[in-house]
Amino acid sequence: MEKIVFGLLGGGWRAEFYLRIARELPEQFAVAAMYVRNTDKADSLRKAWGVAVYSTLEEFISAGGYSFAVVCLKREVSKDYIIMLSHAGIPVLAETPPAEDLEQLIELWNGVDRSAIVQIAEQYLFQPMHAARIKLARSGRLGAISQAQVSAAHGYHGISLMRQLLGVEYQNVTIRGQKFQSPIVNGPQRSGPPTSERIVQSEQRIATFDFGDKLGLFDFVGDQYFSWIRGNRMLVRGDRGELRDHEVSWLQSYDTPLYSTLRRVDAGHGGNLEGFYLKGIMGDGEWLYRNPFTPARLSEDEIAIAESLLRMGQHVQGGPSFYSLAEGSQDQYLALLLEQAVNIGEVIVSETQPWSKGR
Repeated sequence: MEKIVFGLLGGGWRAEFYLRIARELPEQFAVAAMYVRNTDKADSLRKAWGVAVYSTLEEFISAGGYSFAVVCLKREVSKDYIIMLSHAGIPVLAETPPAEDLEQLIELWNGVDRSAIVQIAEQYLFQPMHAARIKLARSGRLGAISQAQVSAAHGYHGISLMRQLLGVEYQNVTIRGQKFQSPIVNGPQRSGPPTSERIVQSEQRIATFDFGDKLGLFDFVGDQYFSWIRGNRMLVRGDRGELRDHEVSWLQSYDTPLYSTLRRVDAGHGGNLEGFYLKGIMGDGEWLYRNPFTPARLSEDEIAIAESLLRMGQHVQGGPSFYSLAEGSQDQYLALLLEQAVNIGEVIVSETQPWSKGR
């Protein structure tokens, strides 16, 4: 496949993931142009990354040279840019969430050009270990999946994983939720490690998503993203087995249980001289995930974002949808209901939204 050349709107923390991926994988990706409204920031990005940076959208669109644009802007303004680019005939890969609230989600769905290509850059389902779990859940080894407990990401990210593991689409759901606060020693943040010991309050959100024949459990505290002492947890149950984090148990027959472990396979450990990178995830002697971006030294989150870029490049050439605007809108809608359920402590029932019917 030819090199994937894309444009990038935004110059913040998340946009730098895309710049790093293009730098680490120059044979596969390139950033042709950026749009950053702040002229001082545009200058610094131009010098730091060697990319053409424009401070007006008109200049960015006129520059061209890319097959699609990645929208990496704040959720308050993302919707308008997605709509404008769609009407300019530019395919869009938009960072999550695509809009801030239900009203704007519906405005976005109705406002996007009907022939436009719009996908959402939801990366969690492409993170290697999660991708391996999803493949296992869909393989039939665990039988019919009835429950997924996800404590790995906030809001729409966690809900996306839950839907992928359960295999549900746009079915309506009954949500019950609550919040719980507990003390924790303040840990690392985006800005770096703590400089002193300080007790802060950690807010946990717990909610059940009852789809009738399937149950999702969402459980997350924001500390989990950077904390040294708060880990992630996953449980997927089927009628023939279950996955607990990295441990798998299933029935070969009604009287013969089998056991396995999901194992990360890395190059560069011990005396291995291949480099230092993730090769893939194995389970029971089978590759459940193989990293397509070896030998680049990328974090799992960067690998997942690169996967979104790769799939978007294929999609604009006629390949399949991989995480549509409809899916992104549904996950954000359910995330909004989650917040409502945990904040007011009442049972919330979702309603069918326009994107569930497709274009």
